[in-house]
Amino acid sequence: QVQLVESGGGLVQAGGSLRLSCAASGRTFSTSAMAWFRQAPGKEREFVAAKHWNNMTTRYVDSVKGRFTISTDNAKNTVYLQLNSLKPEDTAVYYCNIGRFVGGRYYAMDYWGKGTLVTVSS
Repeated sequence: QVQLVESGGGLVQAGGSLRLSCAASGRTFSTSAMAWFRQAPGKEREFVAAKHWNNMTTRYVDSVKGRFTISTDNAKNTVYLQLNSLKPEDTAVYYCNIGRFVGGRYYAMDYWGKGTLVTVSS
């Protein structure tokens, strides 16, 4: 089993910044990457960003490129998401996920945190 605990969400004005954190515990040795997804009200959950644990491989959805940065602290089994230049359309519950890269593509395992709400006001 894997446990994922997110934190760092909140209310911010458009143009502002937030930093999300997700601590992983349990049987993480079978995975090679961590990721963030988000789900806006009335919409399906979508991929945001992923990073390999042991190298600099990252992937981002086009809508956040240049604004969001994913990073990991291997010693702490923690993944971060720095959100800059936030827009109202970034409003969503952000979920942490653990998985692996295969052929350059991120594949999510079925382990999710409870999520942290990010609200961006205009």
